[in-house]
Amino acid sequence: MMEVEKQTEKFPDPAGGKEIPNGGTAAKSKEDFDLAAVYVSDAQYNRNIYFDTSPQAVRLYLLYNHWLLQVFVYFSILVDLSLAIFEEPAVVSLPIWATMVVELLCLLVFTTRLVHYAKVIPQDKFWKDPKNICIITILLLTLVDMIIYGGLKAAGCYGVRWSRVLRPLLLVNVTEGRQLRRAFRSIRNALPQIFYVFLLFMFSILMFSLMALKLFGKRGLKTNEGTLYFTNYLEIVFDLYVLVTTANSPDVMMPAYNTSFIFAVFFILYILINIYIFMSVFLAVVYNNYKKYLKEEVRQLVRAKRHKMVRAFAVLQEQREEGAEPAVSQACWNQLVRLVQPDMSNAHRELLWSVSDDKNHGWIGKVAFVQLADLLNIQVITMKSRPHPLQNFCPALYLSPPSRLLCRLVQHRVFVIVYDLIILVNAVFIGLDEEDPMISNSEWVFLALYMLEILLKLYAFEPRAFFSRHNFWNWFDTLIVISALIATIINSAMKSSGGYTSRQILDIVFILRVLRLIRVVDSIKRFRIIINTLIRIGPTILTFGQLIIVIYYIFAMVGMELFKGKIRFFEADSSDPAKAYCGNPLLKDSTFAKLNYCKNNFNNVVSSFILLVELTMVNQWHVLSSGFAIVTHMSARIFFVLFHIVVVIIIINIFVAFVLEAFFVEYSVEKSDLQTSLEKKIEELELAVAQEQLEENLVDAMETIDNDLGTGQSSKRKSTLMFKIASKRYRTVDALLQRMFEADLDPEDFTENEDPDASNTNFPNPIFGSV
Repeated sequence: MMEVEKQTEKFPDPAGGKEIPNGGTAAKSKEDFDLAAVYVSDAQYNRNIYFDTSPQAVRLYLLYNHWLLQVFVYFSILVDLSLAIFEEPAVVSLPIWATMVVELLCLLVFTTRLVHYAKVIPQDKFWKDPKNICIITILLLTLVDMIIYGGLKAAGCYGVRWSRVLRPLLLVNVTEGRQLRRAFRSIRNALPQIFYVFLLFMFSILMFSLMALKLFGKRGLKTNEGTLYFTNYLEIVFDLYVLVTTANSPDVMMPAYNTSFIFAVFFILYILINIYIFMSVFLAVVYNNYKKYLKEEVRQLVRAKRHKMVRAFAVLQEQREEGAEPAVSQACWNQLVRLVQPDMSNAHRELLWSVSDDKNHGWIGKVAFVQLADLLNIQVITMKSRPHPLQNFCPALYLSPPSRLLCRLVQHRVFVIVYDLIILVNAVFIGLDEEDPMISNSEWVFLALYMLEILLKLYAFEPRAFFSRHNFWNWFDTLIVISALIATIINSAMKSSGGYTSRQILDIVFILRVLRLIRVVDSIKRFRIIINTLIRIGPTILTFGQLIIVIYYIFAMVGMELFKGKIRFFEADSSDPAKAYCGNPLLKDSTFAKLNYCKNNFNNVVSSFILLVELTMVNQWHVLSSGFAIVTHMSARIFFVLFHIVVVIIIINIFVAFVLEAFFVEYSVEKSDLQTSLEKKIEELELAVAQEQLEENLVDAMETIDNDLGTGQSSKRKSTLMFKIASKRYRTVDALLQRMFEADLDPEDFTENEDPDASNTNFPNPIFGSV
């Protein structure tokens, strides 16, 4: 690592024995605060990156982590992946030179980002990082492929863009793709155990296939299509594998079952062993190994985060007196938090300090300082209490007994229940015949009731609180009602004038209005728990969504090269005789053609993705795979079986394992000790929002910070600024993972990873691969 500026004095880090700039001095420079802020920010967002601690490198590192650059990189990746829409076989065809120019620009962005990263970290660490080598390899191979493909097309020869399968790997290997890399590591770590179970599973299928060949092969049985039944061993293996997915049940057993009911015993035994036992074992093995390796990764991740915080502490620490433990003063702490989260209010910052310095010393030690990253990840909603405008303009009227009674009625739980019932009744009316004048006119009644609800709430609650930035349901209801009102007025006016009735507008509004039923679901506690859990684990679900997209994209690119043009789709009004066999005579009289599956093809990236989704659902996937096998070769089934193994058996089970673990945590684990301490401090300072007034619901899960708290007339406040913990919400996926395995983590574990090369002021990335 490069040397820190000569005038900067170095002091040993008491935690790790390494040198830290300006450690232990009372006067801290701007460079010290910048460096400490970078450490804390990395700890908060779990970034494990070696970076040079010189002021220039720190500035470059801050620029590297700027959200705008990160968004631009993801945008470039999206553009790069989207090029498949315009490349042959294309949805919308563009000249080859146009797509290649765009791809070159994307490659330039990735190269610039990589060079920027190389300027931030030492060269020896850069070349030891596998993801950097992977990105360089992808960029070089893509460039070579573009040159070869362009040359072949210029010469009028056939060419294959084989490097397209590498594009989604950029999404995995960019610095910001650590969540996706963790998902791939989970799969890689679980593969050995899955492999042994899969071998036993395949052995069972092969054994049953051999028995089926001996039992049914010489009996002369025929299928419904008139072909011989169970006479080809490889066909039997495929049919029995498909039976595990239940896609061909009970069709595959009917010829034997029609001969004798005794043969049904063979298939029942096969189903019990291979579906209910082996598939359950697959899930159990995946779940067990996933949880084991994920727990170890989280332990490494938390250690890395604490090492970052220890480095930040070493930069800002002060020696209070001879022999005393080093500490960080409140002034330094405040300056640091301002740099890390400049948008945090002074009241919120003082609240966090009072939790860290619970004994009011004016300074905190290392253990309390290390908790700062976790404190910043706790969602705290700041509630501002404001008087209603009518209370200022007409206090006599607004504070009169009838007005107070009206406000109490609107704020009562019965008011919510009544409107939930109205929504349900409205949903029933929407489903009835609209041509009936009574049903049609009833819409005006419901719209009037919805408008009355909004006006009453605006009267009872402070308007800025009602329409605060994160009050999702109030905005949602208001927009739906106003849109429905405008559309209904326009539609009625056009209808009365004999003009065109806009059915499209009304259909959209009716659908949106039905979505108000979610409000009813929110009123049921058990439903609310499930939906809140889904919202909390949403970011991780998106991570697995990215994983699915990566796999889909690779299989789609391979599928397009293997099967493009083999099957064609004809529009419904087409009179072409080839329509009956999907444009390929080999499919004549096949089940694929009879079921009109012609649009399920690999002729462009959109139809390929749709086909892969259908294969993931496994229903009729054997018919789809057989169609492509007919037009190419029977070995084409390997492509579809491999897709089923990778996506359905492995990735979906990994996803199910995570959702199971996340749900167990949400249902059984209470708040963390740090979160409880923060709530206790809020209550001690008498700044807590009454729980009965702000009961947890779906709005809680959608709010972040800074909200407005309307002053109901029945409420009494001791302060105009209140706080509330957004219960069990996580700023990052890593925070959720840490919460899942918190019981296994020692809060004072600062043990460093063993790395003999760690001779600088930073610390190594966790070596997850060695788990």
